[in-house]
Amino acid sequence: MAGHSQFKNIMHRKGAQDAKRARIFTKLGREIEVSARTGQPDPAANPRLRAAIAAARAANMPRDRIERAIKKATGGDEGGNYEEVRYEGYGPGGVAIIVEALTDNRNRTAAEIRSAFSKNGGSLGETNSVAFMFDRVGTIQYPPEAASAEEIFEAALEAGAQDVVSSEAGHEITTAADDLNEVRDALEQKFGEASSARLTWKPQTSVEVSEEPAGTLFKLLEVLDENDDVQNVSANFDVSEEVLARLAS
Repeated sequence: MAGHSQFKNIMHRKGAQDAKRARIFTKLGREIEVSARTGQPDPAANPRLRAAIAAARAANMPRDRIERAIKKATGGDEGGNYEEVRYEGYGPGGVAIIVEALTDNRNRTAAEIRSAFSKNGGSLGETNSVAFMFDRVGTIQYPPEAASAEEIFEAALEAGAQDVVSSEAGHEITTAADDLNEVRDALEQKFGEASSARLTWKPQTSVEVSEEPAGTLFKLLEVLDENDDVQNVSANFDVSEEVLARLAS
């Protein structure tokens, strides 16, 4: 997940998180609404909704906004008719990119995503044009204070996880896509609610990107991230710490 993590790292250095709070809440609210509508409105019986609520809490989303999103899905308030759409293409430096969106207007979203790629050195492809370079996996995240690296590793291994990476930023557990909910439930019995648990696209290999294309690539990722319809962006790039430092300065 080097590409995703590095993009978040450089955006954090630029101080973009606070400025994007309203947009983040909009995306989280949309995911909660869709999750509640496609499953049951009870988080205990709906793993996707439970994960969406956990992500909202981790982002300090107000409780009333969470409850309002669930109410929209259950018919207690007027909600949007969102559908899940995936876009794939290449960015600067030959980086493969997968964009996952929730939209109430396919034509609008497709036009905006295509424009973002074409204006920032990329090209939008057909569905499955780059997905073969990624694995669909589950990722579960815990903050560093949840447990020691050894405790997390042993519990994740026992629960059937594929991999565990612990750092100062926290613990990231990787599972097979079909095992995500089972592993998450086992870990939550020991360590409490995870800060995040969702399906992601994990690159099989990474593309090393130098400074010039990296700058354009980060601009493309930023434009995609700023689109309200875009929920997740996955990419297979890797950028050195030295280049990251220069781009962030």
